[in-house]
Amino acid sequence: MRVLIADDHVLLRDTLVMFLQAQGDIETSTAADLAGACKLIGDEERFDLVLLDLNMPGMNGLEGLKYALTLKDGQRVALLSGEATREIAEQALDAGAAGFVPKTLPAKSMINAVKFMAMGEQYAPVDFMTAVDDTPTHPLAEKLSSRELQVLKGLTEGKANKEIARDLDISEPTVKLHMKTLYRKVGAANRTQAALIAREAGLF
Repeated sequence: MRVLIADDHVLLRDTLVMFLQAQGDIETSTAADLAGACKLIGDEERFDLVLLDLNMPGMNGLEGLKYALTLKDGQRVALLSGEATREIAEQALDAGAAGFVPKTLPAKSMINAVKFMAMGEQYAPVDFMTAVDDTPTHPLAEKLSSRELQVLKGLTEGKANKEIARDLDISEPTVKLHMKTLYRKVGAANRTQAALIAREAGLF
């Protein structure tokens, strides 16, 4: 079985690789952004399953998932996320995703889910899909991905790009990409203005 794991969070990506390769019958490849994942899908032998992180660079919400699903005459692709809502999960499944996999799944459940999806089935954890979400959402937060919110929080705390990158276990260039996107979304010209907008809105 061949599985591609695409996630910009290095620690989580490496942990997933370790879990899957320990099975002995799963070969893994990795990517840190959508472009890298799509290149591997196009260049290599067909994967049995591709796991795409919702918030990595290039995803643009579910657009990245939808694009990846068109590759290789219907590559099987599942959405991986630690913070997506049930609504996002439902939209991903409706778009044709092989499944929705919360990053909070225990290792054994994660492995079973990967094998289940690779066999052609669609997966989503019942407890997640039936949970009631009564958490109020901040209007400004609705515009941003969870990773962009994490970067913005770092900006409001006065952290340098290097510190934010270390805290989130991602590269500095990736931090800069997220900053560029969040500036546009919140209407800021620079990091100081973005932090000010977030503080005035009471986001953090």
